[in-house]
Amino acid sequence: MNSSQPIAATSSEPTNGTGTNPPTIAGGQGRPQRKPLSALVDPGWARALAPVEPNIHRMGDFLRAELAQGHRYLPASKNILRAFTIPFDSIKVLIVGQDPYPTPGHPVGLSFCVDPAVSPIPGSLRNIYTELSSDLGLPTPSNGDLTPWTRRGVMLLNRCLTVRVGKPASHRNKGWEEITDAAIRALNDRRDQEGKVRPLVAILWGRQAQSLEPLLTNAAIIKSPHPSPLSARYGFFGSRPFSKANQALEAMGAQPVDWSLT
Repeated sequence: MNSSQPIAATSSEPTNGTGTNPPTIAGGQGRPQRKPLSALVDPGWARALAPVEPNIHRMGDFLRAELAQGHRYLPASKNILRAFTIPFDSIKVLIVGQDPYPTPGHPVGLSFCVDPAVSPIPGSLRNIYTELSSDLGLPTPSNGDLTPWTRRGVMLLNRCLTVRVGKPASHRNKGWEEITDAAIRALNDRRDQEGKVRPLVAILWGRQAQSLEPLLTNAAIIKSPHPSPLSARYGFFGSRPFSKANQALEAMGAQPVDWSLT
């Protein structure tokens, strides 16, 4: 399944980029019928996440309760599980974010990525682009769309997959962390047909992402301060994560990532 294609949603899915219908991962009387995980994500991810599929359905119930209390959420329902539409065995690089942008129209279900029409580009992403240009000499992209990276084996995963509109961090400690931790463990534990660990580089920006390092025992770890405008000058700039990721992949016998976006 191509990463640019959103997950299935209800027939009444809104088009304004806000969650006004939960994804069809939860149901019940008078609600959309629950779809199996295999109908929502890449088949490899469906198998990897099978142990936490009940947790995913519970998060659908949680989002329904949010709506019942008048709280809209982001991203749009069809994009909540978008990170898991990237083929499981194709992933070479993991970049972990915290939670979606809380501004309507911005989050698209991939960490740090925004809709191409968003202007200005959010500060953290502008700083990522500054470092990308400095590190690899690439032109600065004109918009915030990172989906080309996902087609080249880069997974852009937020630790929490939803947020209330205008309320950063509002869905932390509600249940998403157990699901995304399971996903990270599954990536770490992948094996090829010969039983060898599949190459994986984890780029961990900031303390929250770096707290996941114990789950990534088989991955090469690249870490630095977060690219936020509040912290980028304390070690993110000049950290060269993109060239380091490619060096690590080549050392593992894998092809480097084409990081260009223009």
